[in-house]
Amino acid sequence: MVLTGLARFKDEPYIKFFEGNRIGLIVNPASVDHEYRHACDIFAMQKEFKLTALFGPQHGIRGETQDNMIEWEGFTDGKTGVPVFSLYGNTRQPTDDMLADVDVLVFDVQDVGTRVYTFIYTMALSMISCARLGKRFVVLDRPNPIGGEVEGNLLDPSFASFVGLYPIPMRHGMTIAELARLFNYAFEINCELEVVPMEGWSREMSFEETELPWVFPSPNMPTPDTALVYPGSVLFEGTNISEARGTTRPFELIGAPWVNPHTLVKKLEAYDLPGVHFRECWFMPTFHKWSGVMCGGVQIHVTDRRRFPSYAAGVCLLAEIRAQATDSFEWKQPPYEYEYEKLPIDLICGTDFVRLEIEKGTNPLDIVSTSFSDLEKFSSLRGEYLLY
Repeated sequence: MVLTGLARFKDEPYIKFFEGNRIGLIVNPASVDHEYRHACDIFAMQKEFKLTALFGPQHGIRGETQDNMIEWEGFTDGKTGVPVFSLYGNTRQPTDDMLADVDVLVFDVQDVGTRVYTFIYTMALSMISCARLGKRFVVLDRPNPIGGEVEGNLLDPSFASFVGLYPIPMRHGMTIAELARLFNYAFEINCELEVVPMEGWSREMSFEETELPWVFPSPNMPTPDTALVYPGSVLFEGTNISEARGTTRPFELIGAPWVNPHTLVKKLEAYDLPGVHFRECWFMPTFHKWSGVMCGGVQIHVTDRRRFPSYAAGVCLLAEIRAQATDSFEWKQPPYEYEYEKLPIDLICGTDFVRLEIEKGTNPLDIVSTSFSDLEKFSSLRGEYLLY
């Protein structure tokens, strides 16, 4: 079984990062150990240090908010009596006042391996605060549930936002601690960074092979299967197409009222993408886009997780759904994740190139292939910061 950083933080030499210090802890519902004990409870009972503050990213420390872009306010945790500060409300970055009673800020949040997942930017902004205030930042590492493959274009810095602060690809293939190292050194945050690594994890592992419990890190990330398709399916957040929020299979089901599932499947089969089967289906969301309306579309069945090109599948699916009914299809308009001018699809893609090429009718596989040279450069860069 894999041991996460949370399971190892009291081991030598890592305990010295915490001893005698006031600890702030950034957590969410997935911050549990292999026995389902939450990091809040584990840290609160320690005698070597004092837990003085809790911080929560998007969706809260216990999953309080269901949908995207719903802010939440701080409170006092009823179980530990520790103050809880929101990093998805009036601010997304710890303020000086929030960190006044903190010597060491600890991050223990499960990532899903996709550039647009906001938790990694909560981490980066917290690191920036620690660098400014001279406080230590410690990451308790966790698995990347979709492995080590890299895929998708690098983010263009002119499209930086809370769903993409740094030039990394849509699928980065790194763990949360490896990303922290990349952000800190390659992108020059320069905080006092320490890492508690995992034991027993390798990059080719599926999440199931880790024998760790899966607690959904955000409300619409219910299973490891969701994480596998997310690098491509998240594109639909930038459109009026349903990514199946309001169903039991968010991001695995994709569709809209005007989509002809049979025709769509035939078009997708022509791309001959490995490791995936597109099954025609119909679904009716109970909330979010097209709530209460029957949608036609596909379910994405991953048949070989090591070969499945999740981002390429998303671009192909997006292009083909748009081509079916360009008069019904729409790009979602701002605001999106605190950005009020640029289109959400461009923020998600980290460029306007993907949208513009889809509008031209360019073959989606040609769109994806333009990123290959950038991925080679990124793979070389990230190699300096890998731990496993």
